[in-house]
Amino acid sequence: MTTLRLGSRGSHLALFQARLVAERIQAAGGPACDIIVIKTSGDRLQELPLSEIGGKRLFVKEIEDALLNRDIDLAVHSSKDMPAVLPDGLEVGAVLEREDPRDVLVLPLRPVRSGSDPRDDAGVRPRIGTGSVRRIAQLKKRFPEAEFLNVRGNLDTRLRKLDTGEYDMLVLASAGLRRLGFGARISASVPIEECVPAPGQGIIAIEIRSSDAAAREAVARVNNEDASCALEAERTLVSALGGGCQMPIGAIAVPVGAHELEMHAVVASLDGARVVRYKKAGNRANPVELGRQVADELLKLGAADILNDAKQNELT
Repeated sequence: MTTLRLGSRGSHLALFQARLVAERIQAAGGPACDIIVIKTSGDRLQELPLSEIGGKRLFVKEIEDALLNRDIDLAVHSSKDMPAVLPDGLEVGAVLEREDPRDVLVLPLRPVRSGSDPRDDAGVRPRIGTGSVRRIAQLKKRFPEAEFLNVRGNLDTRLRKLDTGEYDMLVLASAGLRRLGFGARISASVPIEECVPAPGQGIIAIEIRSSDAAAREAVARVNNEDASCALEAERTLVSALGGGCQMPIGAIAVPVGAHELEMHAVVASLDGARVVRYKKAGNRANPVELGRQVADELLKLGAADILNDAKQNELT
């Protein structure tokens, strides 16, 4: 194999991630990569909330179809966009090291209305931009008076909408901001205990065909074992809970010492009134078991009712 065809979305962040993977593979002695841009349904439906159009799965479907059809040899995704259960014949072949997984608060460069900072007490109801039900469910406790508004588009678009006054604050993933050089725009990082990140947040995943031994060998050269174990535990938890990308589930597995993973997980009702949390450490050599154990405990604590209500809300 002299060249790998690498499928990616066309956003600035997606292309940054694709180029990084291509550079890492070649630097590790693997083949060169040709990046093939694939427009997804999520890219075409920019103005609608993800919860109304099928969730983040729409950011990967066309790329996975191209992989299954052998139009590309591997695909690069933000792993939090990937479904918990992959299509038959596909697997995560490797992941890169995890960037800061936390959610962050971003304020305008200049306040555009009095009381626009959600941290002040000026009596103005702050408008917080996020399309994530997970973030809204958890952050309602911190910002009980806020109006949470959907925001879509690439990072540049979201920041422009913030700075021109459409929102008073954005909630974004630290990883995307830092990777694209916008780390200075971060006003505050949200502690994991206050807002547990999305499963896979901060991890770049490389998806391959299960039958493609050459692609598996090429991407294995760049795999980060810590991030791989964490992602496996987090994806196992989501699958065991029966949740999808737009369910109010947060989960992050953090390496502790040489041999352990510590998982923080949360399931929250859409109104933020019911929150079930659980934390457990387990053997890093068996991340699947840790994910299942944490999911079982969450279900015992009442997560099943919360998730069932969330699913019913999606259908109505």
